[in-house]
Amino acid sequence: MQDDIKKALEILRTGGTFLYPTDTIWGIGCDATNPDAVEKIFRIKQRHDSKSMIILLSSGHLLNRYVNEVPDIALQLIDVADKPLTLIFDGAKNLAENLIAEDGSIGIRIPDDDFCQQLLQRFKKPVVSTSANISGNPSPGNFSEIDEEIKSAVDYIVQWRQNETRKSTPSAIIKFDKTGSVKIVRN
Repeated sequence: MQDDIKKALEILRTGGTFLYPTDTIWGIGCDATNPDAVEKIFRIKQRHDSKSMIILLSSGHLLNRYVNEVPDIALQLIDVADKPLTLIFDGAKNLAENLIAEDGSIGIRIPDDDFCQQLLQRFKKPVVSTSANISGNPSPGNFSEIDEEIKSAVDYIVQWRQNETRKSTPSAIIKFDKTGSVKIVRN
């Protein structure tokens, strides 16, 4: 795993893209502050840049760096979540402009995954996490289900956990709006 982290860090620092395991499904990642790297992912996924992607952070304490306002309930939800949880916040900031949704929001997840945590803590910036599939196709349940077109388009593929056969599932999604209301997008 440590070799994969070192190689992934090199890719992140040079504006590249990589395939990696997360606490949910396999993702395509890049530096979330680099608009050229984000554009590469849109091209790989054959996806319009009007459709946003999420970012991973190592800790809920970093939320204020990337969103204007963090409702108190957000940190409480992160603390009590018993499965992966993506939170969508209004007022995204300090990220690549083409990563932020048209309404100014951003989805953020704090992964409970050793590889992701070590990578994020060493990179010290957010990392994009979007499903490793061509836009419109089903998300892969494990590494073996990732399309060869995706594999050949990224700059690096993490070796860690490639042989796992269990089917992974996407995270739950909760959105906070400007009025402070909470909406469950996906349970």
